[in-house]
Amino acid sequence: MITRRTVLKWLGGLTLTGMSAATYALIIEPSYRLNIQTYAFTPPHWRPGLKLRVVMLSDPHLVEPHMPLSRWKKIIATANALEPDLMLLMGDYLAGHFFRTGTCTFKQVAEAAKDCRSRLGTYAILGNHDWWEDLTAQKNGHGPTLGEKALEEVGIPVLENRALRIANDGNPFWISGTASLVALKTGRNSFVGKHDLKGTLAQVTDDAPIIHMAHEPDLFVKIPERISVTLSGHTHGGQVRFFGYSPVTPSSYGNRFAYGHVVEQGRHLVVSGGLGCSILPVRLGVPPEITVLELG
Repeated sequence: MITRRTVLKWLGGLTLTGMSAATYALIIEPSYRLNIQTYAFTPPHWRPGLKLRVVMLSDPHLVEPHMPLSRWKKIIATANALEPDLMLLMGDYLAGHFFRTGTCTFKQVAEAAKDCRSRLGTYAILGNHDWWEDLTAQKNGHGPTLGEKALEEVGIPVLENRALRIANDGNPFWISGTASLVALKTGRNSFVGKHDLKGTLAQVTDDAPIIHMAHEPDLFVKIPERISVTLSGHTHGGQVRFFGYSPVTPSSYGNRFAYGHVVEQGRHLVVSGGLGCSILPVRLGVPPEITVLELG
């Protein structure tokens, strides 16, 4: 027989379970966990002998207390210890939510990122929040944004619709980047992108492989077969993810580009789960991660 005491114990257990899950999702997973997620594959149009270890740091969303500057510095130190050939900063450097006890600045983000170490250099793109947090850029309708200026000032090239040719032990490749698809706010839930994929790829002058950085993975539907691999962030894996499914994803394509290594029609996309939080400081089932690609 089910007694009143049994019911109360059951309800108490549910309450404790809920409180534990909430504590984990609000504090432990977003603030204390850090995974190293590795993908190893040879992209199309890759040259024999070209091997690269690429480390991606995406969406740190610095803010007190969830992603303080001290944690960003520790993440960079952890990334450096992986001995990357190439370090890529994928955008969204500041948080856009109100659940905070303090703020960080683009200058602080960049000064810490100056310590990134890799054989072939550190390169960055900007995310939508980097545009949204710059009221002058929003008013003028163009950059350079505060984030771009801060990164460039410490010697980190920002690939806003730019392509650069790099050589690794005599094997050339291109690293390119496009601006955000939703850079400018034009109304409630209305945005204009500053991306120029065609103009960016027009800067590529030979048939060497292309690694393309696009903050929002939705651009992948327009990525030509010529690009060897597209790298993105933005989604945070949905921030809440169960058994490979994210109930909410900031993408027009739902879970199609929510997280991980996606291959469609021979084209490759890797979406990082990112490091920080947006809208709500919650992560459950998709811990903050440093994303590593072993290419070739």
